[in-house]
Amino acid sequence: MKIVVLASFTKSLVHLRSELLAGLVAAGHEVIACAPGEEERFVSRVRSLGVRYQPIHLDRTGTNPLSDLGYLREMVRFFRRERPDVVFSYTAKPVIFGSLAARLAGVPRIFSMITGLGYAFASKQLKQRLVSIVMRGLYRLGLAVNRKVFFQNPDDMALFTGWGLVPAERTVLINGSGVNLDHYRLAPLSLDPPVFLLIGRMLRDKGVLEFGAAATALKQRYPRALFRLLGPHDDHPASVPWSRIQGWIDEGIVEYLPETEDIRPAMAQAGIYVLPSYREGTPRSVLEAMAMGRPVVTTDAPGCRETVVDGDNGFLVPVADAEALAKAMERFILEPGLIEKMGKRGREIAEEKYDVRKVNAVIMNTMGLAGETGL
Repeated sequence: MKIVVLASFTKSLVHLRSELLAGLVAAGHEVIACAPGEEERFVSRVRSLGVRYQPIHLDRTGTNPLSDLGYLREMVRFFRRERPDVVFSYTAKPVIFGSLAARLAGVPRIFSMITGLGYAFASKQLKQRLVSIVMRGLYRLGLAVNRKVFFQNPDDMALFTGWGLVPAERTVLINGSGVNLDHYRLAPLSLDPPVFLLIGRMLRDKGVLEFGAAATALKQRYPRALFRLLGPHDDHPASVPWSRIQGWIDEGIVEYLPETEDIRPAMAQAGIYVLPSYREGTPRSVLEAMAMGRPVVTTDAPGCRETVVDGDNGFLVPVADAEALAKAMERFILEPGLIEKMGKRGREIAEEKYDVRKVNAVIMNTMGLAGETGL
């Protein structure tokens, strides 16, 4: 079969979907991946999987309807030219407009994955609340033409079915994007000094402000403890002002590590992984931390709470509660034996639940694309 995979940025095809793309190729399918951008380092890696890459124009975060209609028209033309048997989309605009384009072009089998609700749904500002209302309507249109819709956590699935965006019988719950357990191997722990790491875009809804506040409080009591932020700081409505991060750096509270293609060295140098996010699909960085044997402190929030059993492989804290976050992080300073114990348990959970091969098997079997590999 000919399969088109639609994404909103090329990097995600490499970091989040490479095993799925490779599995589809191994099952004997012709696979075309579409995303905006032609950055050679990512495009070449997609092509190395045996996948054809097709760049498309998409304003991922913009709200200009003319731009979105242009994307819709481009995809209709592309689908009519290529005549794929299956279209699989993830992230908001590819799901909405890609699904509609596929139906208009007569693609027989359409599937989507909801990987999270994003800033429009998380923000309480009036403008974003209005955007979320519009997005619900668009999701209702796009998902109506899907055979099945994959969800990465039960909270998002309940919201979408409760809002009437997709019937419950057409939903499939999967364990996030999974994690490659061979790539993210157990790494020796460095316990002295304790190192706390957060990986992600420097956004408010990733809990960066709470991490900074917790680090500030703990650094006063435990000056040897280290607190590290890793990830890009970009132009986004929810970005933490760089002046705030620079202030923490200047005061010696946090260390800032720029975005990297391989987070394993940073994770190996850390003892505890922290992600105080307000909401996720399923946080891939948490799965990577678990696979490498790191305990996790995260929030009792959709997507995050599924990854941690409180007191077993880490701790859950309330959303936007810097004091509770600091107390949970302090437990590892006062009881360093918890780091190895909980980290080991995290690896076991990753093997049991989040192995990318198991996750992709559910996706491929649901779409009828397992082929002869049995994936």
